[in-house]
Amino acid sequence: MKSNGKSISISSQDIISEAHFYAIGLNYKKADATIRGHFSITEETQLSILKAAKEDGIDSLTVISTCNRTELYGFAASSKDLIKILCEHTHGTMEEFEKVAYIHKNEAAISHLFKVGTGLDSQILGDFEIISQLRIGFKRSKKLGMLNAYMERIGNAVIQASKRIKNETEISTGATSVSFAAVQYIMARVPYVSEKNILLFGIGKIGRNTCENLIKHTKNEHITLINRTKVKAEEIAGKFNLIVKEYSDIQSEIAQSDILIVATGAQKPTISKELLYLKKPLLILDLSIPKNVSESVKDNELVTLIHLDELSKVTDATLAHRQSQIPLAENIIAEIQADFQTWVKNRNFAPTIKALKTKLSEIKMGEIDNQRRKLSDFNEEQAEIISNRIIQKITTQFANHLKNEDVSTEESVDLIRQVFQLSK
Repeated sequence: MKSNGKSISISSQDIISEAHFYAIGLNYKKADATIRGHFSITEETQLSILKAAKEDGIDSLTVISTCNRTELYGFAASSKDLIKILCEHTHGTMEEFEKVAYIHKNEAAISHLFKVGTGLDSQILGDFEIISQLRIGFKRSKKLGMLNAYMERIGNAVIQASKRIKNETEISTGATSVSFAAVQYIMARVPYVSEKNILLFGIGKIGRNTCENLIKHTKNEHITLINRTKVKAEEIAGKFNLIVKEYSDIQSEIAQSDILIVATGAQKPTISKELLYLKKPLLILDLSIPKNVSESVKDNELVTLIHLDELSKVTDATLAHRQSQIPLAENIIAEIQADFQTWVKNRNFAPTIKALKTKLSEIKMGEIDNQRRKLSDFNEEQAEIISNRIIQKITTQFANHLKNEDVSTEESVDLIRQVFQLSK
């Protein structure tokens, strides 16, 4: 990494010296829903990726996969090591990845992680749902022994930045997620929405959030839930007094609906034209990645199909206000990032200071032993106290010197090691 134009090497027993910190992945900016679907990763696959990386000698890695992005953060000798693992565990190819992906290294990777974790890189500016995914990813990695001290520290720093930005700015006011954007889209384009029959298929996280936003903003009392596992749907329905239908009833329920919201998490389409027997117009919103509504539904002239990529293009005064908060958010990130850089720099020279202290203590013991033999009235206890204070003052002087922003830490550390003959 670099700080103030100077190179900062990362050295600890946890980090392979020749490895670099990378952020590799793809997101909504260049990869459409189809491509993102090829690279989407289930929780089970994320575990497989971490285990495979560990076997390949990668000591620290975190994986996140949402409807808008798939990313790997970790230490590797080359970014190709991470890209290879990603492609081996998804349906995506190297060729597809190269066309739409991004690769960030060291300081750029850190900056990217901060932007992602604080909602500045979200499809809807200020969407903080991503931070929970990152938190889960870091915990998963730590549990498998795939999170070194460096990545754990930066993970905590990003979480801290996210909390501060959420509390100290207004970047998350107004619309906060894709689920809200879906409801906003419906309210803007469907007249008398409170009287329409709405069918919500799938009650994962996005489905639950959409359900809550529907109830809060549309005042609609004609919302029906369908989920493959009916018990889960009944748990949600019980909170809001909604209707739950069997999965086997989905065809007839679609026929009675004015709006169908699909938030399932399947790897293949769950809704196709064969399920549609319509006598009135049907608006379908697909909030899933990969797409869970087949493009074939558009063969039915009564269908209007909207995917979440289109929903995220909704702009209004709320978005403009959020954008005005970006400088405040960036200031918070810069402050926390500077603290992190200081930690990295201090961590880099800490072993040298420790080794210096040990060396000076050895010199002290030799001199005290020498004086003990020479002087019959030698006050060893007093000599010990004075020597320890001198050692502390000397090491503190060196530490303060190394903390100086105008000092080349690497050069100074090498000089200290040479002068005092300290082993690396």
